[in-house]
Amino acid sequence: MDSNVTKKAAGAASTELADKIILYFVDHGMQILIAIVLMGVGVVIARWVGNLVHRWLQTKAFDEPVRNLIVKVVKLLIIVFIGIMALGQMGVQITPLIAGIGVVGVGASLAMQGLLGNLVAGLTIIFSKPFTIGEYIEIVGASGQVTDIALFSTNLLHTDNSRVIVPNRKFVGEILHNYGKVRQLDLTVGVAYSVDLTLALSIANDILKQNPCVLKEPAPVVGIAALNESSIALAIKPWVNVEDFVPAQAAIYQAVIESFRDKKIDIPPPRRDVLLLNPLP
Repeated sequence: MDSNVTKKAAGAASTELADKIILYFVDHGMQILIAIVLMGVGVVIARWVGNLVHRWLQTKAFDEPVRNLIVKVVKLLIIVFIGIMALGQMGVQITPLIAGIGVVGVGASLAMQGLLGNLVAGLTIIFSKPFTIGEYIEIVGASGQVTDIALFSTNLLHTDNSRVIVPNRKFVGEILHNYGKVRQLDLTVGVAYSVDLTLALSIANDILKQNPCVLKEPAPVVGIAALNESSIALAIKPWVNVEDFVPAQAAIYQAVIESFRDKKIDIPPPRRDVLLLNPLP
């Protein structure tokens, strides 16, 4: 019997709630329609103003991440403002709503400390500019060319065309190696002690001059790197753009091998002297 009473009470409550909802839509139907139209117009206005601001910022000395951030903030402010107007049009009390949003915001900030840390770090990166898009950077455990700087993370393009997504807080307080938009190759080739070093170095310089990936400035570095047991190590260190780092290395090595073979410059293989103790008779 108690269960029947409970079911009847629940059914009456649901019916009453449905009646209230229907009555609300009947009484405020036009206001709800106006609020929906306001939100649609607000989205259109936000996009239009965002495009205007973006075009204006392109004429100023702002980096792309800063321009994107300002445009997003402008769009968000417009949508929030029109959203509050739409809620007021629907008969919602704005003051208690704002107070409730503030309370929820405090709780959400405590629950999302990591996310907010990424946000603060992203703003720091955007305005302090420790690196920019197109530069090659390296931090502990990750390296690559910067392709995008967002509010919460930074995208790096690795040399194998894979993407590395790094949370922005990883850049704060860590050692950052910024190579810029050019990198220096560190190539080494060994030649025999009997070769003409002047000729070998001249050939290496000619190879670098003929390679289209090698930059004229900064000037390439070519010289003797070390004296090994069975060879003289020649250092070949040209500068290339970040995107040419891998293909330039392969092309220069191939050209060095082919040119040295044509000019009879010996590249000795590794050699070891083996001493046999107590050899068999």
